[in-house]
Amino acid sequence: MKWLIRGGRLIDPQNQVDDLMDIYIQQGKVIDLQPVPPKRTSKSFSDYRIIPAEGMVVTPGLIDMHTHLREPGFEYKETILTGTRAAVAGGFSAVACMANTQPVNDNQSVTEYILNKAKEARLARVFPVGAVSAGLKGEALAEYGELKMAGVVALSDDGHPVMSSQMMRRAMEYARAFDLPIISHCEDLSLSRPGVMNEGPTSTRLGLHGIPSTAEEIMVYRDIQLCQMTETPLHIAHVSTAGSVQLIREAKKKGLPVSAETAPHYFSLTEEAVVGFDTLAKMNPPLRTKEDLLAIQKGLKDGTIEVIASDHAPHSALEKEVEFDLAAMGIIGLETTLPLTLNLVHRGILTLPQAIAKLTQGPARVLKLDGFGCLTPSGPAHLTVIDPDLEFQVDIRSFASRSKNSPFNGWELRGKAVLTMVDGRIVFNQMTPIADL
Repeated sequence: MKWLIRGGRLIDPQNQVDDLMDIYIQQGKVIDLQPVPPKRTSKSFSDYRIIPAEGMVVTPGLIDMHTHLREPGFEYKETILTGTRAAVAGGFSAVACMANTQPVNDNQSVTEYILNKAKEARLARVFPVGAVSAGLKGEALAEYGELKMAGVVALSDDGHPVMSSQMMRRAMEYARAFDLPIISHCEDLSLSRPGVMNEGPTSTRLGLHGIPSTAEEIMVYRDIQLCQMTETPLHIAHVSTAGSVQLIREAKKKGLPVSAETAPHYFSLTEEAVVGFDTLAKMNPPLRTKEDLLAIQKGLKDGTIEVIASDHAPHSALEKEVEFDLAAMGIIGLETTLPLTLNLVHRGILTLPQAIAKLTQGPARVLKLDGFGCLTPSGPAHLTVIDPDLEFQVDIRSFASRSKNSPFNGWELRGKAVLTMVDGRIVFNQMTPIADL
């Protein structure tokens, strides 16, 4: 199929492009990129099917480098099919899925299972993240060589912090030999347990056990020191506190190979969302204070945090419609991450190119994904078309995700993906009908 994405504003931060462009696609690849001509002639592209993108923003396919697709083992919460369906509806052409499945993705068989299921779904590309430790137990390292050969792009015990500093040191040294970044879930369990929300006046008022910001910051500091010691690339997941942002900023100033991500809930919500014991606002790390939220926004603006990821964590009503102390931690985010990020643009906190970079160039660079994060002639045609001014109300009933645990239901937002393309195939389309010219 030959496509012409016509007249959209192409924003490609990696290639430093921000201009009105025509994008020619053939056999799954970008054939040519041309500035919009002052006068068109139908003969010049009469054999292409036209996707009219005037007034739209066109970007390299968005990448979500932190998702939980739940399969294998927890298919009642999400499957690779439903998760990737939610991904493309949110504008993501690629997702990286964490290892905390059942069985854990700590071996070749599970990695291959995930990749085969993603191939069957034929929606977003899926990049598995392997476990740091066997069974996520923090006792013995997984077989990184086997995992790398099977197709993992990074290593993480996300959801289960590596408590032993010696274990994390060995993991970094071993991972470096296989050119695999470590994605660290920074949490000191001796400080965070049995907490269920941020520690402070609000947790005291609600009578809930608190999780201090120090529980995250101590481990961020530890892992940065180990990164310096081992010279292994380190990625800090779901940054939620002002102290963490400052530690990462200082590490970058030293030239250390440290990168970081945050999730939309940490720059959109504070701990006050928990008032009323709303389990949809229960997550790990927890929602923090207004000061932390502002520090996260500043870290995004100045480049300290180069990635925005959903931390898509589906849970069924069985885990969420219970007492707050007993409820599972986590929310879904694949279908709200882009609009909430665009909210920062509408508020003047980020420029549009900055926001797009956090969802394309940043994750592609951290995970070293060839052919992703940019649109280049002869490269694969992974792209997203965004209507930046489309106003809508978040309705969880319309979500493609199998689970509905979102605290953003009912929010009025502006800007969303209207078309997602993977390898030149349209996998999601909410634009006007596409017709031959």
